[in-house]
Parts: sequence; C-alpha cells; structure tokens
Amino acid sequence: MTLAWLETTALKGLHCLDAETAHRMTILALKSGVLPARRPLADPRLNVRLWDLDFPNPLGMAAGFDKDGEVPDALLNLGFGFTEIGSVTPKPQPGNPRPRVFRLSAHQGVINRFGFNSEGHAALRARLDRRKGFDGIVGINVGANKDADDRNADYVAGIHAFADTASYFTVNISSPNTPGLRDLQARSALAELLTGVISARDTCTRHHGRHVPVLLKIAPDVTDADLEDIVEEVLLKNVDGLIVSNTTVSREALGTSGETFEAGGLSGRPLFRKSTIVLAKARKLAGPDLPIIGVGGIDSADTAWTKFTAGADLVQLYSALVFKGPALVSEILTGLGAKLDAHGLTSLREARDSTVEAWASETA
Repeated sequence: MTLAWLETTALKGLHCLDAETAHRMTILALKSGVLPARRPLADPRLNVRLWDLDFPNPLGMAAGFDKDGEVPDALLNLGFGFTEIGSVTPKPQPGNPRPRVFRLSAHQGVINRFGFNSEGHAALRARLDRRKGFDGIVGINVGANKDADDRNADYVAGIHAFADTASYFTVNISSPNTPGLRDLQARSALAELLTGVISARDTCTRHHGRHVPVLLKIAPDVTDADLEDIVEEVLLKNVDGLIVSNTTVSREALGTSGETFEAGGLSGRPLFRKSTIVLAKARKLAGPDLPIIGVGGIDSADTAWTKFTAGADLVQLYSALVFKGPALVSEILTGLGAKLDAHGLTSLREARDSTVEAWASETA
C-alpha cells in the first residue's frame, strides 16, 4: 500500500462524516503523528523574504484550520512554508451552534459559520509555551469576542498576549459570522482600530526587541470605494501588509440552479475569481512595496501562480485540502517550480504583478 493510496482512502472515509467531525479527526491525526512528514525537496527559487522572516516557500495554511494552535509543527511538516493560528479571542467562546460547516462537493467549496469558536488566549498561550524550541513561521490571527464591549481592546489584548511569540499578526475584521465585525472595515472605525493595534505592537517592540509585522485581513465583498479607503488607512498607519481575502457572503459563483445554500462564509473554488480581482485591485492601490498574501480558491499550482501574477507575495489555502488532501502541498510547490522553469524566471517575485491590470479591470 502506498502513501497516496492510504491518504485517498482516509479522505474518502472523512467525507463519510459531517464536515466538523472530519475536521476534528484530521486535527487528532496530525497531533498523533499518523500523517507522516512529507516536506518536499527545497527549491531555493521559492524562498521569500518579507519583513525579518525567511519563508522557505510561499505556501501557507490559512487561519481557521488550526484555531487553537494544536498542530502548527505538524502542518509545517506537511510542507507548508508557514501556518497561521486562529482566529483566537481573549476569552473562550463556543461560536455558533452546530451544524456550522458544510461541504459543497459539486462546487469544490465550503460554507462555514463557526463564529470565532476559540479556547481563548490563555489556552493558546499554554500551547505556544510548550512549543518553544521549534522552528518555523507561525502567524497568529487575533479576533474579538462576540460579547465584547470594546472590540478594539480585544485586538489590542491579542497583540500584548502574543507579541513575544508570534512570527506575525493578522487582524481579522472580515469574518462574516460575528455580527457587526465587518463594520470595522469602515474608514473611521478602521482608523481607530489600527491606531490602537499599531500602538500596542510598537509598545511590545520596545519591550521585546522585535517589530512583529501586523497584517490586516479583509473581505472580498468590499466595494471599490471601501477598498480604496482600507488601503489608504493601511498605508497611513504603517500596517505591514494585507491578506486578501476572507470568505464571501455572495453566492453568485454557485450559479442559479435553484439550490438553497446555508448561511455563512463561502470559501474554496467558488471564491477564486472574486478574491483574485480584489487582490489585484488592492495591489494597484497599494503600489509595489506593501506585502500582500493572496487567499481564496487556491487548489492547484495554476491557481497559486495566478495569485502571484495578480499581485501576491505569499499565498494561503485551506478549503482545497478538504477535497484533495495533504498531497496537494507538494503538488503545488512542485508545480510552481515548473512554472518558473517554463517562464525562464529565477524567483516568484519576477512573476508578480504581470496580470494585475487584467484582473483589476474585472468586475467581482
């Protein structure tokens, strides 16, 4: 029996379970070591240096998979160049009632309405303290409790809680599953939030000696005017980068078959076009220097390559693993190397932005 056969069989078995139970079983398998390490051969052309971080490759696990920091090193051992924990909230909260995650197998998509289920800062801190001594880039995605009186204070608390251990921070104001959260993307609210977060980070820099990069994760459903405001505030407040994008509340990409779809954020293949258009528009607005991570619908080397050419410096995926399993990581990295060969390039940076104008001219 080959590893590929075992993984294919396991994936079929997981699809016999409801989506959230299958996710939990996958986390447990990673914790137990049942899934073997499969780091692909290093290709130095895929190395990316951003901020003070050297990414061994540009493919990351997106936030949402390892919400409570249970398996960051197991994910890195699958071949990811980095991984992102969270979203984590200050206090534990259960999130929305189950069922709250749904596979759309015909569309290769996922709908979730988890609602920031989190074991809280203290539980994550304990796990990260036990991890000390491990290498690898691990970002921390911070969020706010649903019942918070001051959501800005919750984000600031996340910065203070993890500034000595996070490789980078992601400020997540774009989940559609916490009522009112996306309102923080409005310019006046965003300006206040970013002022507090960056001030907290700078205080931590003076205390810990490292300037931890802070990234803002935005929704794909923003209007062009709102996107312009967001990018302007990011540049004004010296935010270190953008992540484009979170899930969408739109169902347009699923067609008009008459199906009734669950409420929540849609990810996976149906998100690819919308998120790539917003990525390219953000790149045009931000200029060439602001680091941007492209997320949404990456399920192959071709789709990953498109994100780079549309303006991304790094990429993340999650939903595609539901349908293709962990072998997808090596498949994408090998494919990116082949893309560089085919185009006669020596780095992904040389490919970046070549299709920005074309994608930015599209209507999401």
